[in-house]
Amino acid sequence: MDEPENKSKGAWVDISVPVRTGMVVYPTDPPVAVVRQMDMARGDRFNLSHVSMGSHAGTHVDAPLHCLPDGISVDRIPLARLAGTARVIHVAADGQSIGVEAVDGAAVEAGQIVLFKTRNSALWRLDRFVEEYVYLSGAAARRLVEIGVSAVGVDYLSVDAYGSGMEAHLALLGASVPVIEGLDLSAVDAGLYECVCLPLLLEGAEGAPARVIVRAIETTKR
Repeated sequence: MDEPENKSKGAWVDISVPVRTGMVVYPTDPPVAVVRQMDMARGDRFNLSHVSMGSHAGTHVDAPLHCLPDGISVDRIPLARLAGTARVIHVAADGQSIGVEAVDGAAVEAGQIVLFKTRNSALWRLDRFVEEYVYLSGAAARRLVEIGVSAVGVDYLSVDAYGSGMEAHLALLGASVPVIEGLDLSAVDAGLYECVCLPLLLEGAEGAPARVIVRAIETTKR
C-alpha cells in the first residue's frame, strides 16, 4: 500500500543505535561501559570518559577478516563500498528468515547498499537480548552477491540466526561484501536513500563500531 511521501526527505536520518553503558550486545560479546573518568562535578578541570566495548557492539561493520583468516580488515574496506545509494527493504513477514523472494521483489541493483528493515528494529527498546530475531538466509545472501550489491545491513546484532553457523556471513564476506549490523530502521520507510556508513578506523581489526546516516532521494513506500 502506498504511503504519503516520507517526511524525512531532504534530511539526514541517523539509523545508528546510541552507545551506552549496559546496552544489549550479542551474548558472547564484552559488555559496554561508558564511564566518566574525569568529572568537573567532582572538581576535575575537565570531563573525560573511558569507553569499554567490543568491536561488534551496537551499530558496527563486519569486515571479511571477521570470518576469513586471510580476509581484509575493517580499515582496508574501500569507502566506496559503504557510501552511496541504499535500498531499504521492509520485510514484514512473521517468519524469522529473510528469503530470496524478499530480494527479488525489491528491484535491488548492482552497486546498491541493501538495508533490511524488519520487526527487529523494535527490539532496541528492550533491555535484553532476543534470540528469535529476523535473520538473512544463506540463499538470500548468495542472491545479493550474484546481483553485485555493495554492502548489506540488518537491524539487529547478526546477519545470521542466533546459535547457527555463519552461512550468510560467509557468503557475503567471502565475496568482499561488508556487513552492517545493529541498525535501527524504525524512522525510515522502504525505498531509495543516500547512505553514509563510516566505521572507526581500527587498524587490523575484523570489525568496528560505525555511525550510519541516510537521506531519502525519492518518494518512499512502506
